[in-house]
Amino acid sequence: MTTPPAPLDHGPSVLVMDVDSTLITGEVIEMLASRAGSEPEVAEITERAMRGELDFAASLHARVATLSGLPATVVDDVLAEVELSPGAERLCDELHARGWTLGLVSGGFVEVVGPLAARLGIGFVRANALEVADGQLTGRVSGPVVDRSAKAAALRELAAQVGVPLDRAVAVGDGANDLEMLAAAGTGIAFNAKPVVCAQADLVVSGRLDGVLAALGLEPAQD
Repeated sequence: MTTPPAPLDHGPSVLVMDVDSTLITGEVIEMLASRAGSEPEVAEITERAMRGELDFAASLHARVATLSGLPATVVDDVLAEVELSPGAERLCDELHARGWTLGLVSGGFVEVVGPLAARLGIGFVRANALEVADGQLTGRVSGPVVDRSAKAAALRELAAQVGVPLDRAVAVGDGANDLEMLAAAGTGIAFNAKPVVCAQADLVVSGRLDGVLAALGLEPAQD
């Protein structure tokens, strides 16, 4: 493990996290697809996109299309089943206590990411929105897709909002869609990540999400 590029133990800093398979243990799109009978197809597309084999926006549109006709209430059902990654709450609590600003930037859906952010005291959220008509999912997303470039832009936006230079910004993610965000941050962390992400990140963390604290030198590493 390398030393973080900038000392982050004192002063204000920013941390932006991916959500699916980073902040939470699963992929919300796959949980939704299980209700539509399209989970195997969607899981395969997700895996290829996270390895960088498919354009993320195109893959998102293809996966969301399989959800057409589902009642919009399935989002609430999935939210109730979502599990935070081990150590997620501790990471957020510790960084908040140190005065850090946190953000969630997701290629997933704001209908799930928003409530998770509120639960964790995180005020900055960027995610896709599922289009709904007549109480059903249309199989489309509303507005521009939050892809890899949008994630990097969101990191820069949050850092500028709070007046933190990018060398004091940290990004955490697991898939190819996170690579630009990790590169834009002073410290990019691969968490339980695909090989392509581990190869390009500044730091690699496996297991618990609060292992990010030790990786950043904010607490002693666990044996």
